[in-house]
Formats: sequence, C-alpha cells, structure tokens
Amino acid sequence: MQDWREQKKRVLETARRVVIKVGSAVLTGEQGLDLRVVNRLADQIAVLHDKGMDVILVSSGAVAAGRKVVAKCEACRDIEGLSAVQAVSAIGQSRLMHEYDEAFGRYGKTTAQILLTKDDFQSRQRFLNARNTVNALLTWRAIPVINENDTVAVAELKFGDNDFLASLVLSLVEADLFVNLTSASGVYDKNPDSAPGARPVECIEDISELKPEKMCEGKTSVGSGGMYSKLLAARRAAQLAVPTLIVSGRQHYALERAFAGENLGTWIMPEREPMSRRKFWLAYHSAPEGEIWVDPGAAEALQDKGKSLLPAGINRVEGRFGKGALVRILDYQGQTIGVGLTNYTAKDMRLIMGRKSREIEEVLGGKAYSEAIHRDNLVLDPAL
Repeated sequence: MQDWREQKKRVLETARRVVIKVGSAVLTGEQGLDLRVVNRLADQIAVLHDKGMDVILVSSGAVAAGRKVVAKCEACRDIEGLSAVQAVSAIGQSRLMHEYDEAFGRYGKTTAQILLTKDDFQSRQRFLNARNTVNALLTWRAIPVINENDTVAVAELKFGDNDFLASLVLSLVEADLFVNLTSASGVYDKNPDSAPGARPVECIEDISELKPEKMCEGKTSVGSGGMYSKLLAARRAAQLAVPTLIVSGRQHYALERAFAGENLGTWIMPEREPMSRRKFWLAYHSAPEGEIWVDPGAAEALQDKGKSLLPAGINRVEGRFGKGALVRILDYQGQTIGVGLTNYTAKDMRLIMGRKSREIEEVLGGKAYSEAIHRDNLVLDPAL
C-alpha cells in the first residue's frame, strides 16, 4: 500500500485541477471582510495558477461583508428574517467580488463570479450548463469564484454551508484535489475548544470509518459549517476518489507552503473504490422526500449482504412521495443507513410494508416490483 506521505507529495506536485474552499471564519475579522487575508489568498492562488493549475475558488463571506455596511444603515434595521439576510448577502456579494477582482488583478488574473443553488445541481440541464461555463472559463485561464446564491435561494434549495457546495463542485469540474481552508490548523482528534489535550491528526486514511459527530461539537460563530461539515465534505470527496487537504487559511502562506511540501494540516485519503458518478448524483443532488424505517434483518441485508430492500423489511413510512422519489432509509434506532429511489409511492408502500413479495400483487393488483428499492438505486452510508 502506498504511504500517505508519498501520495500527498505526488498529488500536490501533479494535480492539474483543484477546488479551494475558503470560509467566512477565515475571510472575516471584527471589522468585516479582512482584506489582508483576501490579498494573501490571491497571492498564493496566483502562484499555483502560474504553474498551469486550474483553480476553482468556492468562497463564503458575502453575508459577513454586507453586515459591516448594513450596520451603518438606520433604515436596514426595519427588515428582519430571511429577506434581511438575503438583502445583506446582495450588498456583500458585490463587495466580496470587487475585492477579489482587485486582489487577483494585481497578478494579471481574471476572476469570474458564479452563483449557484441546489436547483442548479438537481436539474441535469442546468448542471451541464454550469459545467460548460466553468470549463470555458478555465480554458480562458480565468479563476471562477463560486458561492451559493443566497439572495434568491429558499430553504429547500440551500446547501446549508459552502462545504457541501464545494463537494458538489468537485464532481461538476472533475477536480484532482480538494483544499479546504479553515480557521483551525487542521483536524484534531477532539474539539480543541473544549478539550485542551486535543491532538492534531496528520492523516485520515479511511474517512468512512470516522465518526465526525464525536470529534466535533460545534461550529464557528461566523460561518455555518465548522469542522463537522468539512469532514462530511471530505467524505464526499473521498467517494469521488478525490483527496482532501484541510489546512489553516489564517496561517501565513500555509497554502503555498503546503504545495511546496511542508507538512501542514490534515491529509484525507480517497477511497480505493470510488462511488459511481450516477450514485453520487443520486445521493447528493436531491434532498430525500420521505423516510422508510426498516427492521434489523433488513438493515443487515442492506449493509452486510448487498441486497435490495424488500417490502417485508419495512415497518414504517414517513412523508408523501411519488414513485421514483429519493427517500432516506433508517434503521430501528433512527440512524440513517442509506438513501434510494423507491419503486412505490408512499401510499402504496404503507399498504405493502411488512408483506412478502408474493403478496404485493394481491394487495395492489396487477404486476408489481418485488423490491421496494433496488440495490442499483441505493447508496449506503451517505455523508448527509
């Protein structure tokens, strides 16, 4: 087996396309957007770009940048709720991009803004349009700066955090490497804020075996993610056979030093057998529309034997969904064990749950599927 240090060195030296994600906790300080950080980031990315690397920057910071402006506005205090947050984002996004334009312009680099929502990833046509646009920009040697379109996205179409967005961008651009710049120096075995003895983790060789909820106990006050969401994003990257480097975005020139070979941050290795692009799309491009609870026997058949889900193993159905909908599959303890495309509507599923396959036609009438969810349309242990 290849040593992780050798793999890390090889990938950092040969990666041709990298997605770099930077969060609000890195980009902002007490006074709002920290222009020193923006300029140092542009400096380091310009070095990588000059070496011929395609760089896609997924950047938070619009809301944080807008808050400083809004704080000086008396009339702005009359608007509250979602519309206020979206308005703050609209104000901040233009300022964020202006600073990126100025910073990268000093190195002769052209930036391009791309704002996305989940709907752009759920629609195959819009997904392909976004891919074609990014590929054109990269061919022109521009640096795409991607952010969630907070100004229009409703709750159902929001990613929740830009770590999730960045992991989907990896698939969109077919990246070789994912670099997640964080306010911490890397991943720790415990939450360093509550455990003074927490130790840094140099490498995570099998992230599928990691329990991030036990390692992480919170999120940053400025951002919406925290280390928990970064580990979930790294898990999705690993499923695409893309390695992840989680490293400090606040430490001076940490990005440039890491690519030069200095041992910084946490390296997360990709899975040996990557998930198919189809199953990755199935697992992450749409939100589950309902829930199916299964008994211990069915859970074992799914997890250990690679079987399809049969109606006999289902004991509870939640939600209203149609045939072909994506649903979440939970065990008897309420733990998510997978997601899949159902062969039945919620109404029909309630009628046949717990029944043997031979009884389905008698209950529903006519020909019927023997599987509630076929294993080809099933993804186990998704990073949701």
